[in-house]
Amino acid sequence: MYKLKVNDTYNFDLSAVNDSLQLNGEAVPVDIRELQDGHLHFIYKNKSYNAEVVSENHDDKTSVIKINGKLYEVGIEDQFDSLLKAMGMAAGSGKVAKEVKAPMPGLVLNISVVEGQEIKKGDNLLILEAMKMENMLKSVTEGVVKKIYISKGDKVEKNQVLIEFV
Repeated sequence: MYKLKVNDTYNFDLSAVNDSLQLNGEAVPVDIRELQDGHLHFIYKNKSYNAEVVSENHDDKTSVIKINGKLYEVGIEDQFDSLLKAMGMAAGSGKVAKEVKAPMPGLVLNISVVEGQEIKKGDNLLILEAMKMENMLKSVTEGVVKKIYISKGDKVEKNQVLIEFV
């Protein structure tokens, strides 16, 4: 599922279910044809639309899309962005994360860092097993590991502080 914000005004939930699109939980009957160079043509409610991606900013996950000559700025958030936001580590927030919290209840399978270790953005921190899936938690900031509050084999609860940074 994706959360879309259009022109900082309109919010939508978009998902693909059984080869069809759903917008805010309702099926959207749309006929889409991909053309050349990022252009699309689609028919929605018996109206024809031409669309093209004008620009993309991968860092803040926004795009400018032109539909029938009108420009729209679209922000896109996927399930991982939502998870990071829930953990207080939203990308592009401008603030440095001071701690890593458990995004869900689970079991600590492995810890990849030690106290006092310098870390970079994207470094592996730990593996958390939840719902029979292994989830690698990575650093969203640079810093130094101040304190590790968990050990391998520990069961953790949602929002429990796992690692603290200086």
